[in-house]
Amino acid sequence: MNEAIRELEPKVLWNKFADLNAVPRPSKKEERVIAFMKDFGNKLGLETLEDKVGNVIIKKPATSGMEDRMPIVMQSHLDMVHQKNNDTDFDFDTQGIDMYVDGDWVRARGTTLGADNGLGVATIMAILESTDIEHPAIEALFTIDEETGMTGAMGLEGGLLKGEILLNLDTEEDDEIGVGCAGGVDVTAKRSYKEEETPEFKTGYAITVKGLQGGHSGMQIHEGLGNANKIMNRILFDGFENFGLRISEINGGSLRNAIPRESNAIIAIDSIHEDAFVMEIAELAQVIQTEFKTMEPDLLVDVRKVDTPEKIMDLGVQEGVTRALYAAVNGVYRMSADIPGLVETSNNIARVVMKDGQIEIACLTRSSVESAKWDLANSLRASFELTGCEVEFEGEYPGWTPNMDSKILKVLDKLYTDMYDEKAHVAACHAGLECGILGQNYPNMDMISFGPTIKGAHSPDERAQISSAQKYWEFVLEILKNIPKQQ
Repeated sequence: MNEAIRELEPKVLWNKFADLNAVPRPSKKEERVIAFMKDFGNKLGLETLEDKVGNVIIKKPATSGMEDRMPIVMQSHLDMVHQKNNDTDFDFDTQGIDMYVDGDWVRARGTTLGADNGLGVATIMAILESTDIEHPAIEALFTIDEETGMTGAMGLEGGLLKGEILLNLDTEEDDEIGVGCAGGVDVTAKRSYKEEETPEFKTGYAITVKGLQGGHSGMQIHEGLGNANKIMNRILFDGFENFGLRISEINGGSLRNAIPRESNAIIAIDSIHEDAFVMEIAELAQVIQTEFKTMEPDLLVDVRKVDTPEKIMDLGVQEGVTRALYAAVNGVYRMSADIPGLVETSNNIARVVMKDGQIEIACLTRSSVESAKWDLANSLRASFELTGCEVEFEGEYPGWTPNMDSKILKVLDKLYTDMYDEKAHVAACHAGLECGILGQNYPNMDMISFGPTIKGAHSPDERAQISSAQKYWEFVLEILKNIPKQQ
C-alpha cells in the first residue's frame, strides 16, 4: 500500500517519491513525467524550462545568508528501468508503481521499484518545495533516458547551466562517495538466415531458463549472477550432434543494462532421441543448478513438449551462432590495476532473439579505460562476424575520470567522517553515471555522486533501505549548509 510509504520518515522525501512513482516513466516514454515535473516547478513559482531533448531544469534562488555560496546543480534522471516478473500483470506505460514496506525496506510488487533514480528526484523535489532548508542557489537538473542511452545528458547544451558544483544523486550505497564511473558502448550483432521446413520425424519442445535474480549489468556484474542467455546457449550447444536438435526460435533477456533473468526457446529434436534428450537436459540442468546454487538458488530449467514448430533455422547458421555466443565474453573481462576491487571492463550479453529468419544479439560493454572498452567491443565483434553477423557500435558514452583534488569531495569526505565517525568509501563505480557526459560540455564543473542504499536495481528485487534514506537525507541537508563560498 503506497499510503504506508507516505508515513515513513523523512516524510518530505517519501511523499515526493510516492508522488513520482504514481507517474508512469519508463525510459524512452517520459512525456508524462516531464509534464509532471514542469507542472511541479511552475506551481512553486520557480523558473522552469524544458530543453530541446526533454530535460527539465528548475531554478531556485539561495536562501537568506547563503547568497555568497557557490551555485550548485542537483541532478537525477527521471526515467526508470521497467522489469517485471513473468507472472506479474503490470503495464509500465499506464500504471504507477505498487509499493509496500517490508521491514527496513521499500519494495514493489513484482516490478522494479524506481528508487534508481526516483529517490534522487524526490530529494530534489523536497528541497525545491521546502521553506526551511538552507541552501545556495540551485539549478535542479532532471535528465531523461539515462537507463537506455543517456540521451538526456548527451543532449544538454553547454552554457545552459551556471552552477559550479554538481551533486549527482545516483549512487546506491550510503557510505560511498562516487568520484568516477565507467563509459560504455552498445554492441549489436545482426544477421538473417534461411528457415527450413521441419522434417516429419521431429518432435517439438519448449525450454525455459527462469528464476534468476537478474540485476544491474554494471554494479552487479562481478557477483557471479547467472545470465539466462549464456545458460540457454549452453543447454542448446551440443544438441544437434546428440539429438538432431534444431532451433526454431529464441527470446532471451530484455534491456542492455539488466542482467538477463529469463530465456525461452522453441526447438525440434529427432523423435527417436526423445527419452535421451529429456534425461540429458535434466542432468545438465542439475549440473548448472549446482554450479549456481549459492548465487541463484531459484534457477529453473523447464523442458516441456509442445507442437512441433513448422520452421527451423538453417543448420549452418545455428552451429555458427551458438558457437559465437559460447565464445563471446560475458561478465568481468578485466579488474582495475589502479583501484582495488573495481571492475575495469565487462560485458553483458543482454538480449538474444532468433525468429522469423532474423538474429539480433544485444550487448552492453563497459570500461573505465577507453582503450579497454574498445578492445573488448572488438573482441565481441570478431566473435559475431565470424558467424556472418554484421556488428554495430552505438550509444557510446565516456567514463568519468576521478578528480581526487575536488573541493566538493573534500567537503563530503570531512562531513561524513564528522557525522558518522567513520570514513566514507571514496570510489569509482562500474556503472554509467551521467557525470562523464555532462563534463564534456561543462568541463570546469566540480562533480560528486552519492545516494541512499538501493539493492537489486534493474530487477524486480529492487528495494530501498528506509534507515539508509533517513541517514542520506540528513547528509544531504548538511552538504547544502556546507557548500563552499564563491572565490
